Amino acid sequence: MKKMLLAGLAAMALLTACESGPKIRSNLDPAANLGSYKTYMFPERVGTDRPGVSTPITAYFKEAIRREMDSRGYKYVEGGPADLLINFNANSKENVDVRTTPGSYGYGGYGYYGYRGGMYGASAFPPEVETVRYRQGTANIDVVDLSRKQVVWEGIAEARLTDKMMKDPRTAISNVIAEMFLQYPGKAGG
Repeated sequence: MKKMLLAGLAAMALLTACESGPKIRSNLDPAANLGSYKTYMFPERVGTDRPGVSTPITAYFKEAIRREMDSRGYKYVEGGPADLLINFNANSKENVDVRTTPGSYGYGGYGYYGYRGGMYGASAFPPEVETVRYRQGTANIDVVDLSRKQVVWEGIAEARLTDKMMKDPRTAISNVIAEMFLQYPGKAGG
C-alpha cells in the first residue's frame, strides 16, 4: 500500500516544479456548451483511489479542482445529482536516457575533440556514455456531462518529477491543476 501511495505521490508531484513547467494540453467536445452547466460532483471512487482506500493524492486533487471549478461559478454537490462529473488520475513511470559522445582514435578526430584532427600526435579518447534515469508523470482530468455520459473537456499534464515536487506534492498538484484549468474555456451558467 505504501508503494502505491508513493507511486501516486511521485506521479502528481512530478507535474509542477520543472524549470520549463509541465506540458499541458486539453480537448473540448465541440458540441459542449460549458456555460450550460451549473453543478458538479466527483465519482464515488476516482482514478487516484486504490481498492477500498482514498489516497492523500485524491484529497489534493479534489481540493485544487474544487478551487478552480468554484472560481468559475460552478457549485459542488456532494453525492449528486449534478450536471458534471469530474474524475481524475495520475501515473508515473521511470524513463532512461542513454547519451553517447563519440571518442576519437588515431590521428583523425571525431566528437568534441575532432577539431584537433591529429595535430598533437596520436590520441585515443574513448566514447563517453551517460545514463540518466528520471520519473515522468502524467495527470488527467475528465469533465463529463452526466446526462449524456460524454466527456466534454479533458485536461492532460505531463512533466518530469523533481525532488521538490516529491517533498511537497500538495503544492505541486495545486499548481498543475491551476495550469490545466487555464485551458478550461467555460464558466457556470446563470
